[in-house]
Amino acid sequence: MIHDCLKDHVSTDEPLAILDFPDIRNCGDSAIWLGEMAYLREQFGKRPAYVSRMDDFSVEDLEQIMPTGPIFIHGGGNFGDLWDAHQDFRERVLKRFPDRPIVQFPQSIHYKSQERVRESARVIRRHKNFLLLVRDEESKLFAEKHFDCQVRLCPDMAFCIGPVEPAQPEFPVLAMLRSDLEKSVDSDGAADPGVPREDWISESTTSVRVSKAFGATSALLSLKPAEIRLRKLDAAAHNRFRRGIRQISRGRAVVTDRLHVHICSLLLGRPHAVLDNNYGKIRRFMAAFSGGSDLSYQATSLDDGITWARAQAS
Repeated sequence: MIHDCLKDHVSTDEPLAILDFPDIRNCGDSAIWLGEMAYLREQFGKRPAYVSRMDDFSVEDLEQIMPTGPIFIHGGGNFGDLWDAHQDFRERVLKRFPDRPIVQFPQSIHYKSQERVRESARVIRRHKNFLLLVRDEESKLFAEKHFDCQVRLCPDMAFCIGPVEPAQPEFPVLAMLRSDLEKSVDSDGAADPGVPREDWISESTTSVRVSKAFGATSALLSLKPAEIRLRKLDAAAHNRFRRGIRQISRGRAVVTDRLHVHICSLLLGRPHAVLDNNYGKIRRFMAAFSGGSDLSYQATSLDDGITWARAQAS
């Protein structure tokens, strides 16, 4: 399905850019990035000619490195006004490159403000070559109603990573619960004190910094700043993804309200109970793609999820 959505927008002989690299602690965003890179490598044998974070994006550098070619924007769950810095950046790119094809890797959509919906719609309407990929039917219906662009339903890019080898478990059940703006209401309920409760947004900055340094060093002989930057950021994503996989692997079964703990648990083959985030993102995604797996259970509460997970771990 991913290839069907993207095959006409990538060319073996034309460069592409990926913007909004997730240089953040959330391992799920790194999983998405690695899936994007794996897709391009396995389907087309190519890498992006230009990558950037939000804070170091340069119009001049992009235009110098690739005067033509599509611009891709990193996928995830930040299309809307909950994580407004990402939406602001996305809309600046659409305004700045009205004549370049722009492809949004799969996203979930969530707006609180109707005025912000109208502003996004105005920006998208002015751009005549924008492909918006979304990860659930509700996002697709919303985009088709409000936005004048091509919209397609597409699985999350992290699935392109493929099967992942787990580490040995340490606990029967591990609760991996959000501690950010999308925190589930249910995760505030009663919890079994014997179940470790963690999130995956804490990291060793030294470890990530060392990974970036090694990644950059591996590209020094190329003498190309774009390649040095790509390897540096790619190394950081690998470091964070490995950390997340090690963390999930510590439970024989997992309880979570994070979408990418759900996806990574599928890649690991680990049973896991799933609570929704605070606006329905995981429920919507599972309804579209992953809800039929015997490895996952949609829990009604944290206690319900722990009870199911204990049964799977025994």
